[in-house]
Amino acid sequence: MSKVEKAISDYLFFQEGPGIRNYQYTTEGIKLLNVSNLTNGNIDLSNSNRYISFKDGNGKYKHFLCDEGDLVIASSGIKVDYFDKKMGFIKKEMLPLCMNTSTIRFKSLDSSVLNLKYFMYYLKSNHFKNQLRHNITGSAQLNFGPSHLKKMNFIYYDIKRQKEIVKKLECINNLIEIKKKQITKFEELIKSQFVEMFGNEKKYPKEELKDNIVEMFIGPFGSALKNEFFVSEKNKSCVVYEQKHAINKYIGDFRYVDKQKHNELKRFEILPDDIIVSCRGTIGETYVIPKNAPLGIMHPSIMKIRLNNNKYNATFFNEIIKQYLSDSLSQTNGGTIKMGIKASDLKKIKFIRPELKEQLKFIDIKNKIDKQKFDFEKSMKKLEEIQSALMQEYFG
Repeated sequence: MSKVEKAISDYLFFQEGPGIRNYQYTTEGIKLLNVSNLTNGNIDLSNSNRYISFKDGNGKYKHFLCDEGDLVIASSGIKVDYFDKKMGFIKKEMLPLCMNTSTIRFKSLDSSVLNLKYFMYYLKSNHFKNQLRHNITGSAQLNFGPSHLKKMNFIYYDIKRQKEIVKKLECINNLIEIKKKQITKFEELIKSQFVEMFGNEKKYPKEELKDNIVEMFIGPFGSALKNEFFVSEKNKSCVVYEQKHAINKYIGDFRYVDKQKHNELKRFEILPDDIIVSCRGTIGETYVIPKNAPLGIMHPSIMKIRLNNNKYNATFFNEIIKQYLSDSLSQTNGGTIKMGIKASDLKKIKFIRPELKEQLKFIDIKNKIDKQKFDFEKSMKKLEEIQSALMQEYFG
């Protein structure tokens, strides 16, 4: 049977979580499943502590209790492009577990006709994301529910073909996950090497950052750089460095401003060896602007740090600030730093400042580790390209 489009509601049961109020939360009982628990295609219950009483869970919210094998997705508060990260399957050890607001669960009405894991892969496809864009409310973030899903179709094959597709996609996905774990180990190795070299606080006393920087501030107010101020490449004066460059660690895919806007925002220029930091949504990603980078200005979504180069090597300090922000984000578990990063706060933080020759020694070690890491990243990218091609073939 070739692929055809079928109504989602004809093949799946789906249900949105209830709007449980703050005053109903308890410190023990039946745990609540929130959007924050849906990360990187899995469910992680360790990053929240919300419960409802057993009385409520087994009473008026009984029909919202999850079952093993349910597929749960986020339905509010995230961007379409990242939607595929916000889903996961319920496992037996997670139970009892109750859905909360902004989550939707799915069950196959007949597993001999529709494989739920196949449907999960379909939800990650551009075919579904394009339907979301046409149906969602809210301009920047997802906000949809069962009423929207009832209007949507999905790509259907017979059950034998579904299982073949799942098998292929699972194989590729497992290989990608192996590569990701290996890459993470290289990152952990760099971090442990840093601690080994500079973890002695007596040898390396800390200094406030403000004594070692030239400039440090957030990009211009949004009204100073609205979308209508961007121009074509033909009329450009300089590029605009944005959050995506800090997150993805690359130079390219630029937007541009003309000479007049460039001159107005000259204070926000970005130069080689500046460090840019993502400050909204995805917080704390850092990137050192390379030597061959084009002249540019900052977008409001990033911060720039320009160091006193007689005291800090940019690559070395990038490692310090990256580790500091990573540790801070993991410790706050949704705290204030996730609301944004303030330059004024960072300037008060004390960091070590080894001699430049010691900084360069660490960079040499880091570069060797990064070379091996790059090979794995290159291999992973090829796997992701294969995965993308298969998704397009099956669901495009």
